[in-house]
Amino acid sequence: MKSPQEEPRSRLGRGLAALIGDSGEEGAALVRARGQKRVPIEFLRANPRNPRTVFDEADLEELTASIREKGIIQPILVRTVPGAADAYEIIAGERRWRAAQRAGLHDVPIVTIEADDKQALEIAIIENVQRSNLNALEEALGYDRLAAEFGYSQSDLAKVIGKSRPHVANTLRLLKLPDRTRAFLSSGALSAGHARALLSAADPDALAEKVVAKGLSVRDVEKAVQREAEGGTGARTRPGGKDADTRALEKRLSDRLGLAVEIAHKGEQGEVRIRYTTLEQLDRLVALLGA
Repeated sequence: MKSPQEEPRSRLGRGLAALIGDSGEEGAALVRARGQKRVPIEFLRANPRNPRTVFDEADLEELTASIREKGIIQPILVRTVPGAADAYEIIAGERRWRAAQRAGLHDVPIVTIEADDKQALEIAIIENVQRSNLNALEEALGYDRLAAEFGYSQSDLAKVIGKSRPHVANTLRLLKLPDRTRAFLSSGALSAGHARALLSAADPDALAEKVVAKGLSVRDVEKAVQREAEGGTGARTRPGGKDADTRALEKRLSDRLGLAVEIAHKGEQGEVRIRYTTLEQLDRLVALLGA
Protein backbone atom coordinates (compact mmCIF):
# COMPACT_ATOMS: atom_id res chain seq x y z
CA MET A 1 0.00 0.00 0.00
CA LYS A 2 1.38 3.41 -0.96
CA SER A 3 1.86 6.02 1.70
CA PRO A 4 0.19 9.44 1.29
CA GLN A 5 3.62 10.92 0.64
CA GLU A 6 4.44 8.45 -2.13
CA GLU A 7 1.29 8.96 -4.20
CA PRO A 8 1.89 12.55 -5.38
CA ARG A 9 5.48 11.71 -6.23
CA SER A 10 4.60 8.67 -8.29
CA ARG A 11 1.87 10.59 -10.17
CA LEU A 12 3.84 13.75 -10.84
CA GLY A 13 5.75 12.28 -13.77
CA ARG A 14 2.54 11.08 -15.41
CA GLY A 15 0.68 14.32 -14.75
CA LEU A 16 3.55 16.40 -16.04
CA ALA A 17 3.01 14.85 -19.47
CA ALA A 18 0.12 17.26 -20.08
CA LEU A 19 2.42 20.21 -19.47
CA ILE A 20 5.47 19.17 -21.44
CA GLY A 21 3.82 17.97 -24.59
CA ASP A 22 2.85 14.32 -24.11
CA SER A 23 -0.67 12.93 -23.80
CA GLY A 24 -2.55 13.12 -20.53
CA GLU A 25 -4.99 15.37 -18.71
CA GLU A 26 -4.01 15.31 -15.03
CA GLY A 27 -1.03 17.67 -15.09
CA ALA A 28 -2.99 20.81 -14.24
CA ALA A 29 -4.53 19.02 -11.27
CA LEU A 30 -1.15 18.09 -9.82
CA VAL A 31 0.82 21.27 -10.52
CA ARG A 32 -1.57 24.19 -10.86
CA ALA A 33 -1.22 25.83 -14.27
CA ARG A 34 -2.41 29.33 -15.18
CA GLY A 35 -2.85 28.87 -18.91
CA GLN A 36 -0.76 29.85 -21.90
CA LYS A 37 0.18 33.39 -22.90
CA ARG A 38 2.97 35.27 -24.66
CA VAL A 39 5.40 37.55 -22.82
CA PRO A 40 8.48 39.56 -23.83
CA ILE A 41 11.49 37.27 -24.02
CA GLU A 42 13.44 39.46 -21.57
CA PHE A 43 10.89 38.65 -18.83
CA LEU A 44 12.32 35.13 -18.62
CA ARG A 45 15.42 34.10 -16.71
CA ALA A 46 17.36 30.86 -16.55
CA ASN A 47 16.85 28.53 -13.62
CA PRO A 48 20.08 28.29 -11.58
CA ARG A 49 18.94 24.85 -10.42
CA ASN A 50 18.46 23.46 -13.92
CA PRO A 51 20.12 20.02 -13.98
CA ARG A 52 21.09 20.60 -17.60
CA THR A 53 24.31 22.60 -17.87
CA VAL A 54 25.62 21.54 -21.30
CA PHE A 55 23.89 22.85 -24.43
CA ASP A 56 25.27 21.41 -27.65
CA GLU A 57 26.11 24.20 -30.07
CA ALA A 58 25.06 22.29 -33.19
CA ASP A 59 21.71 21.34 -31.63
CA LEU A 60 21.10 24.94 -30.59
CA GLU A 61 21.80 26.19 -34.12
CA GLU A 62 19.43 23.60 -35.58
CA LEU A 63 16.68 24.58 -33.15
CA THR A 64 17.33 28.28 -33.84
CA ALA A 65 16.82 27.72 -37.56
CA SER A 66 13.58 25.85 -36.88
CA ILE A 67 12.29 28.62 -34.62
CA ARG A 68 13.11 31.28 -37.21
CA GLU A 69 10.94 29.40 -39.69
CA LYS A 70 8.09 28.11 -37.52
CA GLY A 71 8.38 29.88 -34.18
CA ILE A 72 8.16 28.12 -30.80
CA ILE A 73 5.50 25.44 -31.08
CA GLN A 74 5.60 24.22 -27.48
CA PRO A 75 5.37 26.80 -24.67
CA ILE A 76 8.07 27.23 -22.05
CA LEU A 77 7.15 26.10 -18.55
CA VAL A 78 7.82 28.82 -15.94
CA ARG A 79 7.01 30.02 -12.44
CA THR A 80 6.78 33.57 -11.17
CA VAL A 81 9.69 35.10 -9.26
CA PRO A 82 8.52 36.25 -5.80
CA GLY A 83 8.87 39.98 -5.26
CA ALA A 84 9.74 40.70 -8.90
CA ALA A 85 7.25 42.13 -11.37
CA ASP A 86 7.19 40.72 -14.89
CA ALA A 87 9.83 38.10 -14.07
CA TYR A 88 9.57 34.37 -14.70
CA GLU A 89 11.99 31.59 -13.87
CA ILE A 90 12.22 28.81 -16.44
CA ILE A 91 11.41 25.33 -15.15
CA ALA A 92 11.43 23.47 -18.46
CA GLY A 93 12.40 24.80 -21.88
CA GLU A 94 15.62 26.74 -21.35
CA ARG A 95 17.00 25.37 -24.63
CA ARG A 96 13.98 26.78 -26.49
CA TRP A 97 14.46 30.13 -24.76
CA ARG A 98 18.15 30.28 -25.70
CA ALA A 99 17.37 29.41 -29.32
CA ALA A 100 14.54 31.99 -29.40
CA GLN A 101 17.01 34.70 -28.36
CA ARG A 102 19.35 33.67 -31.16
CA ALA A 103 16.45 33.71 -33.60
CA GLY A 104 15.64 37.29 -32.61
CA LEU A 105 12.16 36.62 -31.20
CA HIS A 106 10.68 39.46 -29.14
CA ASP A 107 8.17 37.35 -27.23
CA VAL A 108 7.66 33.68 -26.40
CA PRO A 109 4.74 31.45 -25.32
CA ILE A 110 4.76 30.40 -21.67
CA VAL A 111 2.67 28.35 -19.28
CA THR A 112 2.96 29.55 -15.69
CA ILE A 113 2.64 27.00 -12.91
CA GLU A 114 2.74 27.14 -9.13
CA ALA A 115 5.67 25.03 -8.01
CA ASP A 116 8.00 25.12 -5.02
CA ASP A 117 11.73 24.41 -5.29
CA LYS A 118 11.25 20.66 -4.92
CA GLN A 119 8.54 20.44 -7.58
CA ALA A 120 10.48 22.71 -9.92
CA LEU A 121 13.56 20.50 -9.66
CA GLU A 122 11.50 17.34 -10.13
CA ILE A 123 9.87 18.75 -13.26
CA ALA A 124 13.17 19.96 -14.71
CA ILE A 125 14.75 16.53 -14.25
CA ILE A 126 11.72 14.61 -15.53
CA GLU A 127 11.38 16.81 -18.62
CA ASN A 128 15.04 16.45 -19.51
CA VAL A 129 15.25 12.72 -18.77
CA GLN A 130 12.11 11.98 -20.80
CA ARG A 131 13.61 13.83 -23.74
CA SER A 132 17.10 12.33 -23.19
CA ASN A 133 18.46 15.86 -22.94
CA LEU A 134 20.74 15.26 -19.96
CA ASN A 135 24.15 13.65 -20.14
CA ALA A 136 24.66 10.89 -17.58
CA LEU A 137 26.60 13.12 -15.18
CA GLU A 138 23.93 15.85 -15.23
CA GLU A 139 21.31 13.18 -14.56
CA ALA A 140 23.34 11.84 -11.62
CA LEU A 141 23.80 15.33 -10.16
CA GLY A 142 20.07 16.00 -10.47
CA TYR A 143 19.21 12.79 -8.63
CA ASP A 144 21.82 13.57 -5.99
CA ARG A 145 20.35 17.03 -5.42
CA LEU A 146 16.85 15.62 -4.94
CA ALA A 147 18.24 13.10 -2.46
CA ALA A 148 20.40 15.62 -0.56
CA GLU A 149 17.95 18.54 -0.42
CA PHE A 150 14.62 16.74 -0.15
CA GLY A 151 15.47 13.36 1.35
CA TYR A 152 14.54 11.22 -1.63
CA SER A 153 15.46 7.54 -1.46
CA GLN A 154 16.48 5.69 -4.60
CA SER A 155 13.03 4.10 -4.68
CA ASP A 156 11.42 7.56 -4.50
CA LEU A 157 13.60 8.78 -7.36
CA ALA A 158 12.73 5.76 -9.50
CA LYS A 159 8.98 6.42 -9.04
CA VAL A 160 9.23 10.14 -9.76
CA ILE A 161 11.53 9.89 -12.76
CA GLY A 162 9.91 6.80 -14.23
CA LYS A 163 13.12 4.78 -14.30
CA SER A 164 14.04 1.50 -12.65
CA ARG A 165 15.76 1.51 -9.26
CA PRO A 166 18.90 -0.18 -10.72
CA HIS A 167 19.08 2.61 -13.32
CA VAL A 168 18.95 5.24 -10.57
CA ALA A 169 21.55 3.37 -8.49
CA ASN A 170 23.88 2.95 -11.48
CA THR A 171 23.52 6.60 -12.41
CA LEU A 172 24.29 7.83 -8.89
CA ARG A 173 27.39 5.64 -8.76
CA LEU A 174 28.90 7.76 -11.54
CA LEU A 175 29.45 10.52 -8.99
CA LYS A 176 32.19 8.34 -7.45
CA LEU A 177 34.35 8.79 -10.56
CA PRO A 178 37.37 11.13 -10.31
CA ASP A 179 37.14 14.62 -11.77
CA ARG A 180 39.05 13.95 -15.01
CA THR A 181 36.82 11.01 -15.93
CA ARG A 182 33.71 12.99 -15.00
CA ALA A 183 34.86 15.77 -17.33
CA PHE A 184 35.12 13.27 -20.22
CA LEU A 185 31.62 12.01 -19.39
CA SER A 186 30.18 15.52 -19.23
CA SER A 187 31.68 16.48 -22.59
CA GLY A 188 30.35 13.35 -24.28
CA ALA A 189 33.81 11.89 -24.89
CA LEU A 190 32.76 8.94 -22.71
CA SER A 191 29.37 7.23 -22.72
CA ALA A 192 27.49 6.21 -19.58
CA GLY A 193 28.44 2.60 -20.37
CA HIS A 194 32.13 3.50 -20.45
CA ALA A 195 31.79 5.39 -17.18
CA ARG A 196 30.07 2.53 -15.36
CA ALA A 197 32.77 0.11 -16.48
CA LEU A 198 35.49 2.55 -15.34
CA LEU A 199 34.09 2.57 -11.79
CA SER A 200 35.90 -0.71 -11.11
CA ALA A 201 39.22 0.34 -12.68
CA ALA A 202 42.28 0.76 -10.47
CA ASP A 203 43.00 4.12 -12.12
CA PRO A 204 39.83 5.35 -13.88
CA ASP A 205 41.46 8.55 -15.16
CA ALA A 206 44.33 6.73 -16.86
CA LEU A 207 42.03 4.20 -18.49
CA ALA A 208 39.55 6.93 -19.47
CA GLU A 209 42.28 8.84 -21.31
CA LYS A 210 43.19 5.66 -23.16
CA VAL A 211 39.54 5.11 -24.09
CA VAL A 212 39.25 8.62 -25.51
CA ALA A 213 42.59 8.51 -27.32
CA LYS A 214 42.04 5.08 -28.91
CA GLY A 215 38.27 5.07 -29.26
CA LEU A 216 37.88 1.92 -27.15
CA SER A 217 34.46 0.32 -26.82
CA VAL A 218 32.63 -0.38 -23.55
CA ARG A 219 33.47 -4.05 -23.97
CA ASP A 220 37.16 -3.13 -24.34
CA VAL A 221 37.00 -1.29 -21.03
CA GLU A 222 35.25 -4.20 -19.32
CA LYS A 223 37.97 -6.55 -20.56
CA ALA A 224 40.71 -4.21 -19.33
CA VAL A 225 39.13 -3.99 -15.88
CA GLN A 226 38.69 -7.76 -15.85
CA ARG A 227 42.37 -8.26 -16.66
CA GLU A 228 43.27 -5.96 -13.77
CA ALA A 229 41.13 -8.02 -11.41
CA GLU A 230 42.61 -11.30 -12.59
CA GLY A 231 46.12 -9.91 -12.26
CA GLY A 232 45.43 -8.91 -8.69
CA THR A 233 44.31 -12.42 -7.66
CA GLY A 234 46.62 -14.50 -9.80
CA ALA A 235 49.50 -14.54 -7.32
CA ARG A 236 47.21 -16.02 -4.66
CA THR A 237 45.40 -18.61 -6.79
CA ARG A 238 48.11 -20.00 -9.04
CA PRO A 239 51.08 -20.92 -6.73
CA GLY A 240 49.95 -24.53 -6.37
CA GLY A 241 49.15 -24.63 -10.06
CA LYS A 242 45.98 -25.84 -11.74
CA ASP A 243 45.69 -28.70 -14.12
CA ALA A 244 45.15 -27.96 -17.80
CA ASP A 245 41.57 -29.26 -17.73
CA THR A 246 40.59 -26.85 -14.93
CA ARG A 247 42.20 -23.89 -16.68
CA ALA A 248 40.49 -24.85 -19.94
CA LEU A 249 37.12 -25.07 -18.17
CA GLU A 250 37.68 -21.65 -16.57
CA LYS A 251 38.40 -20.21 -20.00
CA ARG A 252 35.33 -21.82 -21.56
CA LEU A 253 33.09 -20.44 -18.82
CA SER A 254 34.72 -17.01 -19.00
CA ASP A 255 34.23 -16.88 -22.76
CA ARG A 256 30.62 -18.02 -22.44
CA LEU A 257 29.70 -15.56 -19.68
CA GLY A 258 31.97 -12.68 -20.64
CA LEU A 259 33.13 -12.56 -17.01
CA ALA A 260 36.14 -13.70 -14.99
CA VAL A 261 35.57 -17.24 -13.70
CA GLU A 262 37.70 -19.08 -11.13
CA ILE A 263 37.33 -22.73 -10.17
CA ALA A 264 38.81 -23.97 -6.87
CA HIS A 265 38.88 -27.75 -6.25
CA LYS A 266 38.81 -29.16 -2.71
CA GLY A 267 38.92 -32.89 -3.13
CA GLU A 268 35.56 -34.02 -4.43
CA GLN A 269 34.13 -30.59 -3.70
CA GLY A 270 34.92 -27.05 -4.78
CA GLU A 271 33.53 -23.70 -5.69
CA VAL A 272 33.11 -21.56 -8.78
CA ARG A 273 33.62 -17.81 -8.46
CA ILE A 274 32.24 -15.43 -11.05
CA ARG A 275 33.46 -11.85 -10.86
CA TYR A 276 31.45 -8.95 -12.25
CA THR A 277 32.43 -5.28 -12.33
CA THR A 278 29.11 -3.57 -13.13
CA LEU A 279 25.47 -4.14 -12.24
CA GLU A 280 24.74 -4.56 -15.96
CA GLN A 281 27.07 -7.58 -15.99
CA LEU A 282 25.24 -9.01 -12.98
CA ASP A 283 21.88 -8.48 -14.69
CA ARG A 284 23.22 -10.26 -17.80
CA LEU A 285 24.46 -13.17 -15.66
CA VAL A 286 21.10 -13.50 -13.93
CA ALA A 287 19.37 -13.55 -17.31
CA LEU A 288 21.70 -16.26 -18.60
CA LEU A 289 21.00 -18.38 -15.52
CA GLY A 290 17.28 -17.89 -16.00
CA ALA A 291 16.88 -16.64 -12.42
